Amino acid sequence: MARYVFITGGVVSSLGKGLASAALGALLQARGFSVRLRKLDPYLNVDPGTMSPFEHGEVFVTDDGAETDLDLGHYERFTGVAARKTDSVSSGRIYSNVLEKERRGAYLGKTIQVIPHVTNEIKDFLAIGDDEVDFMLCEIGGTVGDIEGLPFFEAIRQFGQDRPRGQVIYMHLTLLPYLAASGELKTKPTQHSVKELRSIGIAPDILVCRSEHPIPEKERAKIALFCNVRLDAVIPAYDLKTIYEAPLAYHRAGLDRAVLDAFQISPAPRPDMARWEDVMDRLQNPEGEVRVAIVGKYVRLEDAYKSIAEALTHGGMANRVKVRAEWIDAEIFEREDAAPHLERFHAILVPGGFGERGTEGKIKAAQFAREKGVPYLGICLGMQMAVIEAARNLAGVSDAGSEEFDNEAGKKRFTPVVYHLKEWVQGNHKVERRLDDDKGGTMRLGAYTAVLTPGSRVAGIYGATEIEERHRHRYEVDVAYRQRLEACGMEFSGMSPDGRLPEIIEYRDHPWFIGVQFHPELKSKPFAPHPLFADFIRAAVEASRLV
Repeated sequence: MARYVFITGGVVSSLGKGLASAALGALLQARGFSVRLRKLDPYLNVDPGTMSPFEHGEVFVTDDGAETDLDLGHYERFTGVAARKTDSVSSGRIYSNVLEKERRGAYLGKTIQVIPHVTNEIKDFLAIGDDEVDFMLCEIGGTVGDIEGLPFFEAIRQFGQDRPRGQVIYMHLTLLPYLAASGELKTKPTQHSVKELRSIGIAPDILVCRSEHPIPEKERAKIALFCNVRLDAVIPAYDLKTIYEAPLAYHRAGLDRAVLDAFQISPAPRPDMARWEDVMDRLQNPEGEVRVAIVGKYVRLEDAYKSIAEALTHGGMANRVKVRAEWIDAEIFEREDAAPHLERFHAILVPGGFGERGTEGKIKAAQFAREKGVPYLGICLGMQMAVIEAARNLAGVSDAGSEEFDNEAGKKRFTPVVYHLKEWVQGNHKVERRLDDDKGGTMRLGAYTAVLTPGSRVAGIYGATEIEERHRHRYEVDVAYRQRLEACGMEFSGMSPDGRLPEIIEYRDHPWFIGVQFHPELKSKPFAPHPLFADFIRAAVEASRLV
């Protein structure tokens, strides 16, 4: 039976619960324990799949097709443990499950209430797979006191009572604000946050205190006294230059030791921090620098492309260079020439997205990269725009476009080189979709196999002719244009096993030009950079030497 650590937050949001959870998972792994991390989000959306990237940041997709919070990306990047559908749940999903059961008569005519029916549903979710790992780390989204989060807090309170003594602990993150006028760190917000948590029956075992300034020992002692927490369980958490310093920083602060002490695990296995020491060595001691342009449509919020930003960093680590990524709004190229904006970069990346806005700018970015020999990586929509660019400028289909844009405009304007995917094979069964289906969860989601052409650039990069990558899209490049495009030099070097769906395109006579329908960034880790990103940055390094 797993030991449970519930991670909550107070005072303000965005304190770094997800990062603290991920770092704790990495530290427990370093001591030889197995871990799994989960996220419980209080919002009423069933999942973040229909949320705007400006509203919620990126949607992280698991192998089994769940659309989840971006914190699950942190969990995977820090632990290497592949997330599953059962590692993410929202209030919307919980209430939906309860109402479905009520409609089926599963509650035998009882009056359905938050307690016990909703809280029981949450506890059932928490217990899934608890015999598979040593530690289950569960992060509760939002802050203590949020009205929508109350059922989750009540559920984890009950869960601690239901489990044998010593199987559950609570870790609470708070903020210690600094008042420049008085030159003091103020502990009162932390005291009130803990008071709020205790008022609903949860007494924290560990406090992680975020601060921009060093926390004096007397302030730690004051927090321990007023919050009824052991002094060595008051853990300082300072701002870091990189998130990948977090495991080492939290280890120095004693977080892993405090957790094991709370569970009375003694003597504790010695930690092996070599993996994270190597990660930091590669980050802190680069042997060069490359500049990469990310031409996207959600550039006002960097979290919208969080996994891409991290995968580029990992690619830099693989090549021992610093990657200086710059975000460029694709719409600029619809008004201005792309060349002056892109000439100073060593590589160009065009990420995914939905809708027509900014797509003509992405097409111009792909054209610039193809014509100027600049390394190019197109992901999802970025691949589709590269194909449309080739169809227009090389294959003579001057009005090439996507059915997505015609559907959005409500009239036919393009020859659809990219079309709405109506059916595909998933495992051993056929999946069918209509254009008027619900938007949530109806895309081609999760891990699918691609077969690579022997001798192609991507086969060499992967060192394999069969791969599995994660998808999130509802439009596909029409394979009917394959012969025409390949006659112009674009090779369809990766296909679905049935040969119907293009997965990868490349130009063999280009220094490095690859488009992929899937999202390779979702599987990249600092200690295991994704091969596509590692080779993309290698190509950028070579391009930098030619300047």
